[in-house]
Amino acid sequence: MVINKASLRQLHSSLAPIVILPVLLTLITGSLFQVAVLTGKSNEFSWLLELHRGKFGRINLEMIYPFLNAFSLLMLSSTGITIWFQTRQRRHKKY
Repeated sequence: MVINKASLRQLHSSLAPIVILPVLLTLITGSLFQVAVLTGKSNEFSWLLELHRGKFGRINLEMIYPFLNAFSLLMLSSTGITIWFQTRQRRHKKY
């Protein structure tokens, strides 16, 4: 199956800035909450766990937030790996 390289790169470059924000939020809040648990202060930082799970004040995305994160990372990984393989194949054809 041949994939149009330009459209794949465009899809990847448009998804990357959108996907990185929730992934970074999940990474940072999860790590900081784990530090709070290790120091015995998890009750004081329960708001971090709420952000980590996708509860943003009145906006509650707890039911779909993990699936959106997983799906977006899967899409970004698959497009990135496909682009990487296409550039490797092109380099090997030159030599």
